[in-house]
Amino acid sequence: MAPATLALPGGIKHVSELPVEGKRVFVRVDYNVPFVKGTKTISDDARIRATLPTLQHLIGRGARIVLGSHLGRPDGQVKPEFSLEPVAVKLAELLSLDIALADEPAGDGARKVVSDLRDGQIAMLENLRFAPGEEANDDIFARQLASYCDIYVNDAFGTAHRAHASTAGMVKYVGEKGAGFVMAKEIEVLSRLLGEVDRPYVAVLGGSKVSDKIEVLDALLTRVQTIVIGGAMANTFLAAEGRSVGKSKVEVDKVAVAKNFLRKASMAKVAVLLPVDVLTGDGIDDTSPLAEKVEHLSEHRMALDIGPQTIAKFRAVLAEARTVFWNGPMGVFEKEQWAHGTVAVARALAENKLALTVVGGGDSAAAIAQAGLADKVTHVSTGGGASLEFVQGIDLPGIAALRP
Repeated sequence: MAPATLALPGGIKHVSELPVEGKRVFVRVDYNVPFVKGTKTISDDARIRATLPTLQHLIGRGARIVLGSHLGRPDGQVKPEFSLEPVAVKLAELLSLDIALADEPAGDGARKVVSDLRDGQIAMLENLRFAPGEEANDDIFARQLASYCDIYVNDAFGTAHRAHASTAGMVKYVGEKGAGFVMAKEIEVLSRLLGEVDRPYVAVLGGSKVSDKIEVLDALLTRVQTIVIGGAMANTFLAAEGRSVGKSKVEVDKVAVAKNFLRKASMAKVAVLLPVDVLTGDGIDDTSPLAEKVEHLSEHRMALDIGPQTIAKFRAVLAEARTVFWNGPMGVFEKEQWAHGTVAVARALAENKLALTVVGGGDSAAAIAQAGLADKVTHVSTGGGASLEFVQGIDLPGIAALRP
């Protein structure tokens, strides 16, 4: 049975509650992993490793496992550079098992690989997005996928906000369905953010674009006490306050949106914290950051990270928080000289032992892993876009499909 802490809302079954013994189980995984540029070497296998508990559970119970995933954006065409072969090799290495890789996502070749499965064995379909029917949620393709299994398990939270054939369309044609360990943990933890939480509840939003985050910002106004804004998107908010931001990246067409949000936050009595100082440079490759107050930003420089006074201000708020949701870096964290703010936020979350701390996937997950602090927070989500939609209260298609 599922652990008591993973009792899932809406009657969704945990994989451990499903009668998988001797059955063909289609497991939708998210193996959309990054590669070392120009090679077939996986540079980060975290998404593959995340699914191991689900797969080991199914292997131990004698299920016949059919894995389905996408990789990259082949746009419904067969493109060898997006083949899942390197992923199958890595998974086989991690599990110390042979993995049979079909040469297509659906068709005679896929059916043959699936039909040859024995208890405890694994087959992987080729990149689902090689078929145009996957992203189109085509009914014929969905029925093909469903014909390969008796039971459906979704363990790909990162794709749960997409209504594709493998995440939504096929599920209604399968007799039994449920959530894998990754999906179950995501639903359990993120659902807590939508219920009654300990306060103060602080949201930290960063990244480059206001346009990517304005919907979640609006949704959070009814739930949080404080919103902390960093990253390049903070420049647009500073511009909305009438400040000059030098050559910093600003979404000029979103300044009015930012101004309107600040007005709504004031009316809702939600504190919005913006940088009071920033680290500037003449470009991201500049290795000599200069701390400047936002009131006196040099015309020829750009803000690329939050400054030391802002770090202290943000850390103080995070130390007092009892619930934190963080999505988006505070600067160009991929470059060491512009990573200080992002690492400081990661450390502040890791040091707050009293709070429910949730990192919302994407760059934030990469940043906290880079800082070596991923195991010091309550939960690091495997899905950036999916976690943002979830905390807005949007019913994700991949989760809705799992309900009875």
